Amino acid sequence: MQLTRYTDYALRTVIYLGVVKRSATISEIAERYGISRNHLVKVVHHLGRIGYLETTRGKSGGLKLALPPAEINLGSFVRDLEPNFDIVECFNAATDTCPITPACRLKSILGEALEAFLSVLNSYTLADLIEKEDSELINQLLGRPIELGAAPAHR
Repeated sequence: MQLTRYTDYALRTVIYLGVVKRSATISEIAERYGISRNHLVKVVHHLGRIGYLETTRGKSGGLKLALPPAEINLGSFVRDLEPNFDIVECFNAATDTCPITPACRLKSILGEALEAFLSVLNSYTLADLIEKEDSELINQLLGRPIELGAAPAHR
């Protein structure tokens, strides 16, 4: 199972915003992670549309989490971003051309593995990823000064 780069960037974005506990810009996040700003613009726009981020334009604008980290379930988040979970061709009946599909047990085994993967993600939230000790180290790794004690801005 491999998540798309899109989902990877989305996860990095919410982790960053959860750690810094303030508004940040797309350019700032892209620079800290060394990722494409143009690609991140699309990710952030989508995250805003589906309710994970609040975005404000203008000189004092930026991005912030629209929900408390404890309310962002990782399983739901990944499901909201991944275009599909077609691990192999036979997962999509419309495009399946494999001649052994009717007799093959691989689809059910991989389906079971996928459900286990998503079940594990369901048991965690963004808050689990950004506990204080983790936040301090993430800030250091991203070259940010540690901003402890700042309250996250939530709706």
